[in-house]
Amino acid sequence: MGKKLQFTELDQYLFGQGTHYDIYRKLGAHPDTQNRKKGVYFAVWAPNAQAVSVIGEFNGWNNEKNPMKKVGTIGVYETFIPGAKIGQLYKFYITGAHGEELYKADPYANEAELRPGTASRITDITNYKWKDVTWMKNRENFDPDTSAMSIYEVHPGSWMKHPQSEQDEDGFYSYKELAPKLAQYVKKMGYTHVELMGIAEHPFDGSWGYQVTGYYAPTSRYGTPQDFKYFVDYLHRQKIGVILDWVPAHFPKDAHGLANFDGTAVYEHADPRQGEHPDWGTKIYNYGRPEVKNFLIANALYWVEECHVDGLRVDAVASMLYLDYGKKDGEWVANKFGGNKNLEAIEFFKHLNTVVLGRNHGTVMIAEESTAWPMVTGKAEDDGLGFSLKWNMGWMNDFLEYMKLDPYFRKFNHNKMTFSMTYAYSEKYVLVLSHDEVVHLKCSMLEKMPGELDDKFKNLKVGYTFMFGHPGKKLLFMGQDFGQLREWSEARELDWYLLGEENHQKLQQYVSDLLHLYKKYPALYGADNDSSAFEWINANDGDRSIFSFIRKSPTGRNNILVVCNFTPVARPDYRVGVPKKKQYKLVLNEQGLLEKGKIFKAEKQNCDNRDFSFAYPLEPYGVGVFTY
Repeated sequence: MGKKLQFTELDQYLFGQGTHYDIYRKLGAHPDTQNRKKGVYFAVWAPNAQAVSVIGEFNGWNNEKNPMKKVGTIGVYETFIPGAKIGQLYKFYITGAHGEELYKADPYANEAELRPGTASRITDITNYKWKDVTWMKNRENFDPDTSAMSIYEVHPGSWMKHPQSEQDEDGFYSYKELAPKLAQYVKKMGYTHVELMGIAEHPFDGSWGYQVTGYYAPTSRYGTPQDFKYFVDYLHRQKIGVILDWVPAHFPKDAHGLANFDGTAVYEHADPRQGEHPDWGTKIYNYGRPEVKNFLIANALYWVEECHVDGLRVDAVASMLYLDYGKKDGEWVANKFGGNKNLEAIEFFKHLNTVVLGRNHGTVMIAEESTAWPMVTGKAEDDGLGFSLKWNMGWMNDFLEYMKLDPYFRKFNHNKMTFSMTYAYSEKYVLVLSHDEVVHLKCSMLEKMPGELDDKFKNLKVGYTFMFGHPGKKLLFMGQDFGQLREWSEARELDWYLLGEENHQKLQQYVSDLLHLYKKYPALYGADNDSSAFEWINANDGDRSIFSFIRKSPTGRNNILVVCNFTPVARPDYRVGVPKKKQYKLVLNEQGLLEKGKIFKAEKQNCDNRDFSFAYPLEPYGVGVFTY
């Protein structure tokens, strides 16, 4: 065996420390030339195996032909197979700790066989020629604290489909087909980023990609790893950021996956009270084991550095932080202090976020964290978890509860829309209306709204206006911007035909107007984390269900005043108090953006406890966004 690619003592040392950040270039399958012979170098970590060999299309799946050699004491096995080629399928044949025969996919494989097949596929990740140099250079200066971020959450397999045929029963767009279509849509609408669900390889479509078996492999449902890189590259050249859903919280028990990898608990905790989610039927990673931490941290770096993605949205963070998450008494083990905090997961997050963000300036790490855990977006050195942003689930729940109400009852629930401002600066937030809110009989966004169909559209418009005015980055799931009627299903494309109807077209145009307005005015994004940049004009107009507030620009120019009427009652006598005797220019009303904004002059007339005000007759479900 050639010395060149061997798993060296330094590799073993770093991997054992949990700091081998490009371990994916060593473990896995890598085309190589040794002794002038072309072939593939294979390496796998199976610390308690009795023996390991590689089986695949190059050796007729014969488990005796290519035994692997154990390297050092850490439990890595390696071999070089001359003649093995890119594109061929393979697995590791492992004789387990108790003599069991295990056929395992490669945890570090960069490509997988299309489901229902479960083998890994040899590929070369070094040969893609990137064309997004400008984007990558500019990205270093991107600061999520002061930049606009409006995220379009997309499930690629069901965004749009080909008419299904005998040859292609899934109808999936490939990464290459999806790139121009999605980019065109995102640019036209005015989003800044897309967030993709279900990219890492997973066996079951119905899991939406949240039960991962191939962490280093973009799913083969839509093409090759090179095709995925093309997708990211293309979006970057269209000035669109790409965020991926990332699932380090748990993994499925599929026989070819990580569970019981060498006949023992390698990636998971051996004790089921620590190593299993009773609700999800999945395994929990052992975050205290350096090689396991290394697997996950290097995986985050793989997507960011090797595939150029601009950030990761980390799924189910709360399930990692709490040892008793989703568990009854007796189903979990306390930490060394007798508490329910997962100390190893806390340490893992600090390490992960420090490394990923420290090495890749301008990228983002976003936590989906559903509890009031303190300082999720605090700096690791101040004992925070180090995330860039956190999904604001509290705002989302209150907002949806309020929006579902018959307008008559909204006056009794006025605080649901104001409460979020009491904690808006405790974290750096993204306001989210994600896929989770439009599945499992929760209704689509439009169908959540009260009233007849016309009312539903008006409710949604005023609701979205409030959301875009409220501090925090924005996220909408696909279909919400044009009023999808049915709940989302991964098995079919969005109901694009609805855009043949005027109401849906108008809603889509209105959301696009909000997105373009949001990007245009730094007052709406530049000081999201500065409590002095937000001010209620009237937070207590509950009887009329009207909200009015100000967003101040970091430069003091083009400040924004927002007024929203959440009832179908016209308010011809409405006045709004204002901070200064200035001119206020109407840039958006319930019809959308205005080409020529009407000017309203403030008069010396007390209103909303302010000396100056102007009259703005409000339509039913009327809105007004003014600059001053």
